[in-house]
Amino acid sequence: MLREFSAPSVDNVCIEPTVNAGDGKFKFKTGLINMVQANPFSGKANEDANAHLQQFLEICSTLSIQGVTKDVIRLRLFPFSLLGKEKQWFYINPSAVDTWNNFSTAFLKKFFPIGKTC
Repeated sequence: MLREFSAPSVDNVCIEPTVNAGDGKFKFKTGLINMVQANPFSGKANEDANAHLQQFLEICSTLSIQGVTKDVIRLRLFPFSLLGKEKQWFYINPSAVDTWNNFSTAFLKKFFPIGKTC
């Protein structure tokens, strides 16, 4: 039926960035994910995108996985630190999520208010 072709499918739901992770056979421990989720960024006016990145990088600096680059770790873990539209923004901007440098620059451009730079 036509309805079957037009209905949304879970196959189209992105659950992680498309980052080259080598063999991709690594998992984050629940405690690490909980630490990242403890102070999520949701883009509210009182939130500071720069401070969020700083805190996130501080957590990531405690983690090392043999054979996995820091970029991959950061890009795979960062979505756990986002909520709402900000998390959606992460997934709908694949060109910004190819390297950590590109992503962090795009994130700050999007969420660091212009008023804070003056």
